[in-house]
Amino acid sequence: MLESKFLKDNIENIQKLMSLPPLRNFETKSLRQLLKMSKIREYAHGELIIREGDIDPWLYFLLSGKVRVRKQGVDLFILDNIGDIFGEMRLLDGLDRSASVYAEGKTVCLAVQTSATDRLEVEEEKANFLVTLYRMFSEFVTMRLRLTNEELVRVKKELDHLS
Repeated sequence: MLESKFLKDNIENIQKLMSLPPLRNFETKSLRQLLKMSKIREYAHGELIIREGDIDPWLYFLLSGKVRVRKQGVDLFILDNIGDIFGEMRLLDGLDRSASVYAEGKTVCLAVQTSATDRLEVEEEKANFLVTLYRMFSEFVTMRLRLTNEELVRVKKELDHLS
């Protein structure tokens, strides 16, 4: 893995972040705060990004490439849309990582160290930033849950048809 230092809140970085679908609703101030806690990480094909069962404070946004999500040795899905979020479940529920994530081909991610809110100057800034971040999580998790429900219905219909 290649990793940058923590990013600076320059206008170029903010413009790049504003182009990511999940971050379009963030205000410029919140994006600056996000950058203070972020690094760019580049992974080679097959490289482990998240290990199932680990505990760490990182949240990821896919900037390029693809990632494969695997649980208990079973491939679940591939994320390949720029701006896709992964690693959010651990941050929401505080439990161990629920799945492993691997790079598929060369993959570049924005890695956000969510425990680094001490880099934000004022408590109100921290609170506003976290509210915005959790709103984004809830929208993303809701979308993923809807897709999972559709897949579950499809599989149940297949099983009923086979019975």
